[in-house]
Amino acid sequence: MAKEKKPDNIHAEHRKRLRKEFLANGFNGKDDYAVLELLLFYAIPQKNVNPLAHALIDHFDSLDKVFNATHRQLMEVEGVGFNTAVLLQMIPAVAARYLAANNKLGERLITSWQFREVLSPLFIGQRNELVYLMCMDSRNKELTTKKLGEGIADSVQITTRKVLEVALDCNATRVVLAHNHVSGVALWSDADLNTTLRLKRLLREAGIELVDHCIFANDDMVSMADSGVLRD
Repeated sequence: MAKEKKPDNIHAEHRKRLRKEFLANGFNGKDDYAVLELLLFYAIPQKNVNPLAHALIDHFDSLDKVFNATHRQLMEVEGVGFNTAVLLQMIPAVAARYLAANNKLGERLITSWQFREVLSPLFIGQRNELVYLMCMDSRNKELTTKKLGEGIADSVQITTRKVLEVALDCNATRVVLAHNHVSGVALWSDADLNTTLRLKRLLREAGIELVDHCIFANDDMVSMADSGVLRD
C-alpha cells in the first residue's frame, strides 16, 4: 500500500509570501502585528505565530513596549518561550549597536544635534539610568565614548573622579556628559545642574572644557549648553 503523502505545511506559503513582501517593500504598509509575526518566524519555525503576535501587541499595547519588556514579562505571555523572549530583547540592543556604528559622523562635533546623533543610540531600550562621557580632541573629533556608571550617582566625588580619569586617559581637551532619565522627562534636576557646574569648574582646572551635558528621555533630548545654564 502506497504511503499517503504528507500535506504541505499550511503556513509555509504564508511565511514565504511575507518574506518576499519584506524584501520588496520593507515594512511599508505593515501594521505592528505583521512586523512582529515576521520576526517570530525565526524563533518559532514550525507554528502559526500570528495569534502570538496579536497576543503580544494586545498585552503590551505597542511594538516598542514589546521590545522594551523584560525577559520575565515577555514569558508571562502564553506561547512565549525562553528563546523567543531572548530574540525580542535582542531587537533594541541590536538597533542600538547598529545606530551607534552608523552614527560615526567622521567630522567635527560641535552642535547639540551632532551630540544627539552620536549619543542617543546608547540609551535605546535602557531601563536603568546610565551616564556616558564623550571625549574629543582640540579639533572636536571624537576620541572615545565611555560609560561612567549605571544608576543614579551616589556622590559628586565619585562622578568627578571617573570623569577626570576617562578624560585624562585619552588626552581629551573637550568632553560632553550624557545621561538618561527613565522617567520619560528630559529635564535636569537641581542635583544634575549642581553636579554639572562643579564638574565644569574642576575640568577647567585640568585644561578640559565641559562642552555640554545632554539629558535623554525616550526620543527627546535637552542640552544644558543650548539652554544657557553652562555659560560662565
